[in-house]
Amino acid sequence: MDWENHLIKHLQWSDSIINREAKEHVAREIAATAKDGDVIGAGSGSTVYLTLFELARRIREEHLHIEVIPASQEISMTCIQLGIPQTILWNKRPDWTFDGADEVDPQRNLIKGRGGAMFKEKLLIRSSRKTFIIIDPSKRVNLLGNKFPIPVEVFPDSLTYVDHELQRLGASEIVLRPAHGKDGPVFTENGNFILDTRFNYIDSSLEEQLKTITGVIESGLFIGYDVEVIMAE
Repeated sequence: MDWENHLIKHLQWSDSIINREAKEHVAREIAATAKDGDVIGAGSGSTVYLTLFELARRIREEHLHIEVIPASQEISMTCIQLGIPQTILWNKRPDWTFDGADEVDPQRNLIKGRGGAMFKEKLLIRSSRKTFIIIDPSKRVNLLGNKFPIPVEVFPDSLTYVDHELQRLGASEIVLRPAHGKDGPVFTENGNFILDTRFNYIDSSLEEQLKTITGVIESGLFIGYDVEVIMAE
């Protein structure tokens, strides 16, 4: 027996969608690549959200059979709202993944994680045969870290130790990300804290160095990943 779930039925995106028309155009392009039987990894962010509506339309109109592996609770609830079947990484490997980014440099290195789902997003990208990163022109940077800090997901009990180790690595600024809509800090999809961390210089080894710190679950630094960047203009 199904729940009569009015909360999910009336779910809407949590913020205004900037550059919506261009994002909807790209959403249609991405959704058009889906083939019958595809397993698709879905990151987080407004373009991912809009693409789900296009995928749902194809499911209804073309009787397309796909499954989605969502990176966040919000995207999972949207799939339920739209009637898109879901699966998990225990059971299926994504044929391809689509996601957004906060910054992209000329070498297609990324900073992600303003939505707090970078651990699952990174896992989906690593697991996928192909990944599309959808951005608008404001996300292009010459050097990573120009606009946004690196989100570092931290096990709560390790907060002070990780702070000390990040300073030792040369972090110029470390901020415990505060929540909006609740008192205290943000919690990630995995129940951890986020330290928004700035470095004066980000080299190719920094992602690996961050992961060696005991208590760091993941960072929003994506260096050297095989992704295709698509511009929403």
